[in-house]
Amino acid sequence: MLNFSRYQRVPVVNFPQRKWPNKQIEKAPIWCSVDLRDGNQALIEPMVVEEKVEFFNMLVKLGFKEIEVGFPSASQIEYDFLRQLVDRKLIPDDVVVQVLVQCREHLLKRTFEALKGVKTAIVHIYNSTSTLQRDVVFGMDREEIKKIAVEGTKLVKEYAKDFPGKIILEYSPESFTGTELDFALDICTAVSDVWEPTPENKIIINLPATVEMNTPNVYADQIEWMNTHFKNRDSIILSVHPHNDRGTGVAGSELALLAGADRIEGTLFGNGERTGNVDILTIAYNMFSQGINPQLDLDNINEIIEIYERCCKIPVHVRHPYAGKLVFTAFSGSHQDAINKGVKAMNERKSKIWSVPYLPIDPSDIGRKYEPIVRINSQSGKGGVAFIMETNYGFKLPKGMHKEFANVIQSISEKSGEVAPEQIMQEFKKNYLDMKEPLHFKKCKIEDLSDKDSSGDESFDTLAVVTYTDHGVEKTYEATGNGPIDAVQRGLQKELGIQIKVLDYSEHALGEGSNAQAAAYVHILDIETGKAVFGVGVSSNITRASIRAVFSSVNRLKK
Repeated sequence: MLNFSRYQRVPVVNFPQRKWPNKQIEKAPIWCSVDLRDGNQALIEPMVVEEKVEFFNMLVKLGFKEIEVGFPSASQIEYDFLRQLVDRKLIPDDVVVQVLVQCREHLLKRTFEALKGVKTAIVHIYNSTSTLQRDVVFGMDREEIKKIAVEGTKLVKEYAKDFPGKIILEYSPESFTGTELDFALDICTAVSDVWEPTPENKIIINLPATVEMNTPNVYADQIEWMNTHFKNRDSIILSVHPHNDRGTGVAGSELALLAGADRIEGTLFGNGERTGNVDILTIAYNMFSQGINPQLDLDNINEIIEIYERCCKIPVHVRHPYAGKLVFTAFSGSHQDAINKGVKAMNERKSKIWSVPYLPIDPSDIGRKYEPIVRINSQSGKGGVAFIMETNYGFKLPKGMHKEFANVIQSISEKSGEVAPEQIMQEFKKNYLDMKEPLHFKKCKIEDLSDKDSSGDESFDTLAVVTYTDHGVEKTYEATGNGPIDAVQRGLQKELGIQIKVLDYSEHALGEGSNAQAAAYVHILDIETGKAVFGVGVSSNITRASIRAVFSSVNRLKK
């Protein structure tokens, strides 16, 4: 049994004045990607310089305006990467690079050396402030911890004074979620007082959930408490840097935005230490799904995945929100049926607003294709097979035919697992379009008899002269009826000595233009046995397609 008694609850915030529950996200935050630092340090095989350059270029292409490029004072590869960006002029004028550094003079000196030539940079300093780390890691009290942050800020200010570009300070009380709020406010205020920000030159105060320690609403309370207690709030960019230890990094970030956060630091697909950083793409696509412009160019998820997986050597999970290969896929029969009906309804209504059950967004909006939306296995139903046939191949099966053909496919899936669209189409041809034995329709001549009927009785005004083969033997018959299908049916009854009745008939064009073919569907009943089946025919001539459908159905009756 789990020894839960070893653990104690993390205190919540007593903040009845909270207002965030009544707010909604209305705009995108300032995004800062930390893939090249926080994400990179968590890789089993960290990126080499050229991989980091490729990743940086992708982030720029996606529209990130703030990118943390590394910890240049920590290693030579980090230093060299920043110099590559500068020397190769890869940093656009509207992109601000961010560097992380501890509050130590020799590290700051090395950092500013690496930044030489950068027009605008964020220098991100931090020190751990949590109750636990003050006790077991540093053995320091509050004042000693605050002194580290203040002295570090003074050093950055001194180096920034002689730096030819613009320096923006970012300060993080690391392990903010485990820090007493009054002390977090005290240390952030002390840093801000030293830096002396203005509304025109703001400081970034970053409040990280370095470790997720409670439910997302508690993090939101912490953020709003800080947000409402800061002095000179108009001189502060309030940033959050959530991790995902409890699996609620995205929720914590979204609630933090409601609580007043202006900025989010995270990574693509949530890569990072332990369970990872917050997944920026998921938050951005969540906004997109609510009609909010995420201010990032995310319309080709496949390209993002390809570069990410190659550079990071980490696969994107098949069920990862928005990006996973199976997230826009339905195996369930009821889901498939709802998707099928939803797409049809939207098309019929010519709706400009996406509204399809089980699909929060149109996959094509982010570069995914419709083909994988419905995938067929033994759990699938008739709606899924019909969806595949219409979406992939243009065949709009009559509703009554859905179950008949789905049964064919299900019997295959029960033996071999998932059935691909190509195999579904192959079975459709085999069971309907190519059903030419024992009877194979060859040709037919249709003649209108109405003008020749002096009695005025037009109930049998169509003559059909049909040529076909029966077990390879060519035969011809003549029959009359109230139309081509009726005449062909009556002739077959007489030729074969059977009693059949047409229950339903439908047709539609396959494609557009003068060369488009037509598909015809005939539902026929064997009166003697009570067996009813569908037949399908395709031709550029609708009459020929209809006759082929009749022969297809009769052959299916004989199976």
